[in-house]
Amino acid sequence: MVSDGKTAKQLFEDLMANPTRNKFGFGSKLAIVNVDFQNAYTRIDEFKTAYETDPRQIEYTNTISALARAKGMPVIWTHVGYMDNAADAGVWGTRTDTPDSLQNIKIPSRRHEFDDRCEIDRAVDAIYAKRMPSAFFETPLASYLVWHKVDTVVVTGGSTSGCVRATAVDALSHGYRAIVPIETCADKHESYHYANLTDLQIKYADVEPVQTVIDWLEAR
Repeated sequence: MVSDGKTAKQLFEDLMANPTRNKFGFGSKLAIVNVDFQNAYTRIDEFKTAYETDPRQIEYTNTISALARAKGMPVIWTHVGYMDNAADAGVWGTRTDTPDSLQNIKIPSRRHEFDDRCEIDRAVDAIYAKRMPSAFFETPLASYLVWHKVDTVVVTGGSTSGCVRATAVDALSHGYRAIVPIETCADKHESYHYANLTDLQIKYADVEPVQTVIDWLEAR
């Protein structure tokens, strides 16, 4: 194991400046999967569980979602929530039990609702409730992407180290090219954020500036 005193951010910046692997690249049709842009995780003025990395995260996500929508490509939004008694939270809901705990995001509740800064087109965007980290797990996402002949999944949202990572890994596991736009992801701590972007870039996804996704969509 290497121990060189570098921060997670420094390691990420070094990797991005000197990439060691070929890119998966874009295919012919992408879907934007926006993971858990809900108040529990975005409203830092309201909830201890919320976090912010790039203050323009939601703006960038809205931009690429609107571009994809305009090109006839799917946009999906997920949010996590549970029954009143949290009986559907499984073992994931057993580690803590406080008002801020995961399993206490109730459906419906303020914590469960999407951040109203998100520009969701409910006429055409798919909206899925999920209960585990990955947007693929026990949701219709996989079959929805097959129906729309998608070959590339762009994953945004939070947290980088949790549900974004899980969704990107599952996207790859399902045979999709996975792309994670840097500015559209957020986490509670800089180290978690950059360590997981580094790992995603090395193994599971293309970690790209959001402008790369914008440019690709605008060129369609």
